[in-house]
Amino acid sequence: MDTMDLDHVTQISREDLEELKEAFDKIDIDKSGFVSDFELQELFREASFQIPGYQVRELVETFMAGDTNKDEKISFEEFVSIYQELKSRKFSETFKKVISRRDGIRSFGGTSGISSEGTQHSYSDEEKVAFAKWINKALSKDPDCQHLLPMNPDNESLFTSVRDGILLCKMINQSQPDTIDERVINTKKLTTFTMTENLVLALNSASAIGCRVVNLDAHNLMAGKPHLVLGLYWQIIKVGLFADIEISKNEGLIALLRDGETLEDLMSLSPEELLLRWVNYHLTNAGTQTINNFSDDIKDSRAYFYLLDQVASQEGLEFKRGITIDMNGLNERNLEQRAELMLRQAARMDCRQFVSPQDVTSGNSKLNLAFVANLFNMHSGLQGNKVNKSDAHIEPETREEKTFRNWMNSLGVSPHVNHLYRDLCDGLVILQLLEEVKVPVNRKRVNNPPFSSRGGNMKKLENCNYAVELGRDVAHFSLVGVGGQNLNEGSTIHTLALVWQLMRRYTVMVLSDLGDGEKIGDMIILNWVNTTLKQKKESQISSFKDNQISTSLPVIDLIDVIAPGTVRWEMVKKPLKGKKLDNDEKVNNAKYAISLARKIGARVYALPDDLVEVNPKMVMTLFACLMGHGLKKAKQ
Repeated sequence: MDTMDLDHVTQISREDLEELKEAFDKIDIDKSGFVSDFELQELFREASFQIPGYQVRELVETFMAGDTNKDEKISFEEFVSIYQELKSRKFSETFKKVISRRDGIRSFGGTSGISSEGTQHSYSDEEKVAFAKWINKALSKDPDCQHLLPMNPDNESLFTSVRDGILLCKMINQSQPDTIDERVINTKKLTTFTMTENLVLALNSASAIGCRVVNLDAHNLMAGKPHLVLGLYWQIIKVGLFADIEISKNEGLIALLRDGETLEDLMSLSPEELLLRWVNYHLTNAGTQTINNFSDDIKDSRAYFYLLDQVASQEGLEFKRGITIDMNGLNERNLEQRAELMLRQAARMDCRQFVSPQDVTSGNSKLNLAFVANLFNMHSGLQGNKVNKSDAHIEPETREEKTFRNWMNSLGVSPHVNHLYRDLCDGLVILQLLEEVKVPVNRKRVNNPPFSSRGGNMKKLENCNYAVELGRDVAHFSLVGVGGQNLNEGSTIHTLALVWQLMRRYTVMVLSDLGDGEKIGDMIILNWVNTTLKQKKESQISSFKDNQISTSLPVIDLIDVIAPGTVRWEMVKKPLKGKKLDNDEKVNNAKYAISLARKIGARVYALPDDLVEVNPKMVMTLFACLMGHGLKKAKQ
């Protein structure tokens, strides 16, 4: 089914559609564009609609009977169709929007971005409690957060905690260490202006690690809008939880290979899929039933009891810490009490985070996923598995690949990009990126998932051919030797060639005052940099390969010109007479420069190492972003 154009839906208001999409995206954890049939009940609950469980089961049975794809998955368009049918049925009076607190869901008034009429946004009390407790633990010893911590999970502290931006910056570094140079965070004598600076720094840094912040700004966060705060915190927390759930960082995961599979098959799995397989690996070893999801299948806590027992024994915790999992809780008939007994065992392993007994028994998929991810990170139980290095050559993700991937995800592409080449081989993400850089895409020519096992790859290849055609003929990219088949096969060099040109065009589009993005050459940016520097500085650069850039001093000088008073020069390392900066001093300056650029409002994806090593591509994007910010400021 083609992606639905929300503007052409007449039976449902735009406000309702917006809320349905928001709810759908929360349940669609892996950003595949689909939810499973068993998640429908939770999807309705997330959308703040009341519908009895038996009616949901009837809907699922009816839907599956007419599911021509036989994929047992529901797209957003299909979910909207189910919603429309419900409204026309005789029991529609039971399908009522919640306007008060119910079952852990709170609603509050707001204004839609596409309507002046009031609309209802809901948020989950369970998420609020879970995230507040997680942050309390993660930052309990941080001296800069003592004015905010510990937060009371039972009130609105989580939403007001973001106001000064400090907690958000700290949580970003908790999830991705060294993303923000903490010397740049304003922590003393805070004013509205300095708090706004912190929030701008946090948002631009969140974008750099792959969080989608397109519809967020400092004003929204300072106002503490619950659904926006929860959404941003979840993205940041998830980045940290999933950071090491990949084979290049944890080769023990190779133990999850099944008969007949290749390493490539395993590496193509998302973190969510790897976690599910990890759980089932331990459940199989325990000789008990495996699970298919982190919602319905874990409600009775049986899988968790056996998982904890297996992990504890594999890690030798009974010998190291004297921890033996008490399995007697399985005899408890009350599921909520059983869940509490299970969580007490998890607490002995310091892994009782994210879920309450009620979150387990209700099958809250998001919080249960977080619980399992944290358990994996603490105790994977895979350390003892021997890996034959000769059979498993694993190339870690390069810095450039990671930068491109984070850039794509920050734009909200679907599905979420976990692996740069494998997740681009169907052409869908590339086509979305082309739309982001103002290249018109004829959606009638796009093949959408699910792709069948027979003929599915041909549909993907058609998408890739179309993407290359648009890139070459409409965007005028240099794609000599690049064909759709190269993208479809995951060719590194050809994919990078196209992706880089997409990112370059996206970056220079901020320079709208100078004309169309693709027409802005490097010399225009270079000349602006040198002309601006001449106003107050002596430094100049000859190109984006100039070795002076390795010191970051030209970048810091430029920031000082376009945002006077931002640079604290005592933090900057300058070469002594007759000497050069050593590598540590260069890194120190680069971290400071990147965070300063983000703090003044430049959405920079370049990393400190890009400056130290003078990577001309990323250096160009950094200066282009600063140019865009400088021109915008001059125009105001």
